[in-house]
Amino acid sequence: MDGGPRVPEQGRPGSSAESAVLRFGVLGPVRAWRGDEPLNTGSPQQRALLAALLLREGRTATAAELIDALWGEEPPARALAALRTYASRLRKILDPGVLVSESGGYAIRGLAEGALDLAVAQDLAAEAEKARTAGDLCRAREVLGRALARWDGEPLAGVPGPYAQTQRVRLAEWRLQLLETRLDMDLEQGCHAEAVSELTALTAAHPLRERLRELLMLALYRSGRQAEALAVYADTRRLLADELGVDPRPGLTELQQRILRADPGLAEPSSPVAEPAAGPVRPAQLPATVPDFTGRAALVRELSGILAAADGRVMAVSAVAGIGGVGKTTLAVHVAHQARAAFPDGQLYVDLQGAGSRAAEPQTVLGAFLRALGTPEAAVPDSLEERAALYRSALAGRRVLVLLDNARDAAQVRPLLPGTEGCAALITSRVRMVDLAGAHLVDLDVMAPDEALALFTRIVGEERVAAEREAALDVVAACGFLPLAIRIAASRLASRRTWTVSVLAAKLADERRRLDELQAGDLAVKATFELGYGQLEPAQARAFRLLGLADGPDISLAAAAAVLDLPVEDTEELLESLVDTSLLESAAPGRYRFHDLVRLYARACAERDERPPGERAAALSRLLDFSLATAAGVYAIERPGDRLVDHLQPTGHPGLAFADRGAARDWLYTEANCLLALARQSAGRPGTLRRAIDLLWAALDLSESGANPREYEATARALLEAARRFGEPRAEARALMTLAHAHVDGGRFDLADQEAEQVIRLAHAADDLLPVCWARNARGIIALYQNRHPDGEEHLSRAIEHFRALGDRPGEASALCNLSRIHLATGRTQSAVALARRGIEIYDAMGNSMRGANGRYALGMALTQSGLLAAAADRLREALEVFRDSRQRLWEGMTLFRLAEVDLAARRPAQAAAKAETALTVLRGIGGAWRRGNVLTVLGHALAGIGQTDRAQVCWREALRIYEELGSPEAAAVRELLSPVRAA
Repeated sequence: MDGGPRVPEQGRPGSSAESAVLRFGVLGPVRAWRGDEPLNTGSPQQRALLAALLLREGRTATAAELIDALWGEEPPARALAALRTYASRLRKILDPGVLVSESGGYAIRGLAEGALDLAVAQDLAAEAEKARTAGDLCRAREVLGRALARWDGEPLAGVPGPYAQTQRVRLAEWRLQLLETRLDMDLEQGCHAEAVSELTALTAAHPLRERLRELLMLALYRSGRQAEALAVYADTRRLLADELGVDPRPGLTELQQRILRADPGLAEPSSPVAEPAAGPVRPAQLPATVPDFTGRAALVRELSGILAAADGRVMAVSAVAGIGGVGKTTLAVHVAHQARAAFPDGQLYVDLQGAGSRAAEPQTVLGAFLRALGTPEAAVPDSLEERAALYRSALAGRRVLVLLDNARDAAQVRPLLPGTEGCAALITSRVRMVDLAGAHLVDLDVMAPDEALALFTRIVGEERVAAEREAALDVVAACGFLPLAIRIAASRLASRRTWTVSVLAAKLADERRRLDELQAGDLAVKATFELGYGQLEPAQARAFRLLGLADGPDISLAAAAAVLDLPVEDTEELLESLVDTSLLESAAPGRYRFHDLVRLYARACAERDERPPGERAAALSRLLDFSLATAAGVYAIERPGDRLVDHLQPTGHPGLAFADRGAARDWLYTEANCLLALARQSAGRPGTLRRAIDLLWAALDLSESGANPREYEATARALLEAARRFGEPRAEARALMTLAHAHVDGGRFDLADQEAEQVIRLAHAADDLLPVCWARNARGIIALYQNRHPDGEEHLSRAIEHFRALGDRPGEASALCNLSRIHLATGRTQSAVALARRGIEIYDAMGNSMRGANGRYALGMALTQSGLLAAAADRLREALEVFRDSRQRLWEGMTLFRLAEVDLAARRPAQAAAKAETALTVLRGIGGAWRRGNVLTVLGHALAGIGQTDRAQVCWREALRIYEELGSPEAAAVRELLSPVRAA
């Protein structure tokens, strides 16, 4: 990046008003602004003079040099007079003193910092290079992206003259270098799939630039597209031979060989301080540090730094808070031992027993500290205040570290804090001491997975863990990465030589027995949690028990209020008090979560203590009511007029109200995992099964959008099994409908068709007409995908009748748009356009923008086949904007695919290739193999259109493999595309 053209920083003029500073642009058309007001920079030759002076970096350019820059070897007869005229006009436009005459020439001086876009880009590029050198790739990419954003088209656009042409080439080359650097960092950070689309477009625009080809090969290889990566090399070698008569450079050839070998390297790459001599009375009360202390390196550095800074300050106080068993004491003792040399006058330690029922009294602790510091027993005063004063006096002028372990609250520790510079206090507690003035607060979380495995290995032994690494990972995960639990589990295994790691993992897999398994000797996870639970007030204890019942990864404040049947304000006060005790974690503002083992303990407490027993089921039922009502509200906002919400189970909770569509959508996607977990959890009880299925139906965007397709499908299966187990035909039909919907989204059309057929039979028998409508509509579109057009037309015609009978106008519009595609596939283009437009009219009349986008998608396809390509592109771009705003990844990807088809029809293969590549990236992991085959086929056509025939053939071969595996009729057309290759 440091090879770019340089424009050094220029001085800020003393007289310029800050509000109207001059700014200039050369990375695009040559322009000038005063503040936000654009200035008229005159004729092309006048702009050429301005550009030449700006790019001179503040140096004087002679008249001869400027004439040569503007006109080259054939200047006009009055070139000097023209030059002076241009300079005079520019001087009138610019601030006084900016354009100066000097030594028969001109210069631009005194510009403010950041006044020239090129200078800003250079500074940003340099900053990015420094960040990259320092290993901060995220910042380097972000800063380099800002540098590239300074370009606004072709540099010096429309400026005549040989100098401008030379600079234009140089600046364009520099931009390409920056782009290559940024793309290189993209690949270093694992963004290879996203980079493929951009690199495809760049290689089409710069076919002879080998570095771009090299990056494209690497991006494709890391995306699992090895054959395409090798095809890029073949295309490049042929192109270089044809155009230049040369071979690819060695780096490109070496990369090809490494890809052929599947080279693993291409995959995603102080002396102790001497102890001072001891004083006459030097307490050394720190407990022994554990020999197998593991991990926590960043926290050790952070706390050690705070303690090291105690010298010269009034006092350094650090308070470490966390759940019982998370390793607060172990960390504090380890840090204190490392800091001993910084506190030559001693270290005091006390267990304040704050987690128990009888916490240590500060007065008693002070007496012990005073005696440890050399105060005779007879000289120790009686009152707390006198002891605290004498304690501070005893520490004056000394450097002592005080470790206050297991504190109850800030009131307990305040009298125990030193009051003089050079001393420090390190506190551990289950409570966050937000009311301890001046304290550095540290929230200690569970261990990282690699740290947890390292601790387990150090206790059990390398040999046993290496033989069963996966089982060892299961063990530490079952322990919730909690250090105490890991230590107990590892100690049990270490003392039982006949056990394998797998035996221990199997024992911990049973959630109901897990807490009982996690005890060894006098260590027990349950006992640690019991200490905290025993100190809760009754309302806190009830909240702790009931909130632990829900299966979701976390819970929102509003959902918690529904569980507890309390106002939101009272609920927040209770939850925050539980956070302060470290029994609950604040995952984000307004969201809370349990540690896995704490959740198991909370459920055990609910089974043991909750009265009446039915309150547990009632709490989960309230949560289900809240979730279903809110999800139905989101559905109604996204799809105005849709009758689904009128056919859902009634609820006893009104749900949340949203100010706008964006807030509603945010709620759905934020709560996705919680909603699906709740639906699965509710499948086990007949009284909640129907509401659980309706919750899944109302939340169908979690499948269709591609946000949670696998989890959605798994939940639908669980609900279907439950409905069959309980003998509920109506519930079975609705569960089958959600599963069929998921299978259509995933491209598993045979399964979806069978399920939709069952829905029609079961729902008719249960007199539940809405699932019949949906199933008919689904079978119609499935028949379209499978080229069974008469079947599709019959299903969709009946779907339209059913939707009309229900008064479901959006459902009718959906079936009309799907019928449009049947007409299009059977050559009835004119009626296809008309049907799609009828569907759009219904959607628009009801304000249903998201489904209106589906209608525009269908209309765009029909207009493409009609040859009205501009109109087709307009409708598809309108749909794309809505799908992106609605986070509908599946439809976003498919709309990009249809736009690629439009570009192909308009003979714009480079644009088609870029859109198809982007579609592949968006559809990664969703939409199913059939849709991927369609995109690959179009991408192959686009690549062939830009001369990358080898890569095109790779795409077609992959598409053919997909179609043949699926038995799809599209295979025949792709075979035809490949037939010359096969013949060769």
